Amino acid sequence: MSDAQTLDVLNRFNAAFLRHEPALLDELVAEDCAVENTDGKRHEGRAASLALWKGIAGSRDAEFEPEEITASGDRGVIRWRLRWGPTEAESVRGVNLMRLRDGLIVEAMGYVKG
Repeated sequence: MSDAQTLDVLNRFNAAFLRHEPALLDELVAEDCAVENTDGKRHEGRAASLALWKGIAGSRDAEFEPEEITASGDRGVIRWRLRWGPTEAESVRGVNLMRLRDGLIVEAMGYVKG
């Protein structure tokens, strides 16, 4: 995949969370996708990955703020801040490391800054 193709998928992925529209994720996740969430739990397969991400994207209890999205071939990085209140103490910064194949997400690992 080209950097531009990967960046397009990552921007569409990010839009689902920014707009609280979980259905935007349906076209982006491969059948064999594996997600390691920020809590260290692993979610195997498309259904499990979508269930996790759709639950987060659909929640109105918090807001994501994108900081940076980069792509290099089939790899991508999304840096973000999650806010659940107006102060810095009511937020956390994190990063998603993504791998794509044929325009679909096949692997994602999420980390937060403690």
